[in-house]
Amino acid sequence: MTKKWLMSLTSSLGIALSLANFIPVGAYAADNKMDEKAQAVQKRFLERFDKTPVTAVRPTAYGLFEVQLGMDIVYTDEQVNFVLDGSLIDARTRRDVTKERLEMLSQIPFEQLPLELAIKQVHGKGARKVAIFEDPNCGYCKQLRQAIKSIDNVTVYTFPYPILSPDSTQKVKDIWCSADPAAAWEDWMLKGTKPAQGKCDVPVDKMLALGQKLMIRGTPGIIFADGGRVGGAIPVDEFESRLK
Repeated sequence: MTKKWLMSLTSSLGIALSLANFIPVGAYAADNKMDEKAQAVQKRFLERFDKTPVTAVRPTAYGLFEVQLGMDIVYTDEQVNFVLDGSLIDARTRRDVTKERLEMLSQIPFEQLPLELAIKQVHGKGARKVAIFEDPNCGYCKQLRQAIKSIDNVTVYTFPYPILSPDSTQKVKDIWCSADPAAAWEDWMLKGTKPAQGKCDVPVDKMLALGQKLMIRGTPGIIFADGGRVGGAIPVDEFESRLK
């Protein structure tokens, strides 16, 4: 788990505030309705860590308070005398409570994604849907493409996310400006066929801003129709089992 919450950085606070103005992620909106004890804990937490970007605080069933720091979680007691930074395990069931909670909080309502920033590819009837953030120079993205190319009845929304190499942005521009961006993306990712240099308006800044606001930390970043997300390539059978 990241230790960024310990840093007194104005930039960290700015990131947290920008997230608050974007798509509601998981249960953020509900969690922000804190009871009096949680509000008191938040006040004490901020007194001890005055520049920490606290998203929300809530009591838990196991006697601690969960402190939400953007996409991370730490735990504390009511007086904020101790802070636990790490996974909380239910000893009875062996469940990783922290992991489950983070998965829930990281969910992104699929219907709120700005699909106009994506390249749409329809396989078969395309009834199922998935969104993937990809860099054109991402080797794992290419592996994922190879693995899922035979999956039928799915619409894939590819959000170009040029973050890996200096020429990633130019490749995104050339593909976006081609006559058939979906085919051009597939040809490049699967065959290494470079598109012709294109000239058109490409919303690269918006693409990058979207990934940053959703805290897409690497590629591929997969978002399923139920709002669940996965960072990195996954086995094709797991990928298909999560399609809806």
